[in-house]
Amino acid sequence: MIDINFLLTLVVFYFVMYVTPGPNNSMVLASGLKFGLLKTIPVISGITVGHIIQLILVCLGLGKIFQIYAELQFILKILCAAYMLYLGFKIIGSFSKVEVDSSRPIKFHEAALFQIVNPKAWTISSMAASSFIINEINLIFSIFVIALAALIVCPLSISPWAAFGSAIRQFVKSYKMKIIIEYLLASLLLISAILILLQD
Repeated sequence: MIDINFLLTLVVFYFVMYVTPGPNNSMVLASGLKFGLLKTIPVISGITVGHIIQLILVCLGLGKIFQIYAELQFILKILCAAYMLYLGFKIIGSFSKVEVDSSRPIKFHEAALFQIVNPKAWTISSMAASSFIINEINLIFSIFVIALAALIVCPLSISPWAAFGSAIRQFVKSYKMKIIIEYLLASLLLISAILILLQD
């Protein structure tokens, strides 16, 4: 029997980790701003499914690889920061010219695969595996509980970022304001990339 306090702690942990700024939320915000909430749903779904698979693999022991080869974490940070910079570069000029822009929303599988290079996602998975696997019950059932909670909390936590981006898109009509938002969002992505590299 799973203790209700355990479940509440797990849900709060996931919510805080998922809702706070990070690479996934930056990507979702950018997509919501450029394409709207509905077209961002595959991005949210891809992030969730990719992270659940990642979480299960870490719970099954994959996380020990990062303990043995610490340099892998640094490589992931470099790749993730580079992708954040790429997103920032793509945003400049795209929102103000969205009517003639031929770009497309990030696809489900692309968002899922992005979790491979997302150091925050690896951190969440590692913390969940080390803190919430219950030794007193079957390992598979314990992982199922952890993954199920993440499956519910993750999309609920990151969706507001897409909704916020979509809201900005709906209310901002002037060309100058769109340019300002583009550069502001690109700057936030740049800051995210720097913070990723500075993390211990």
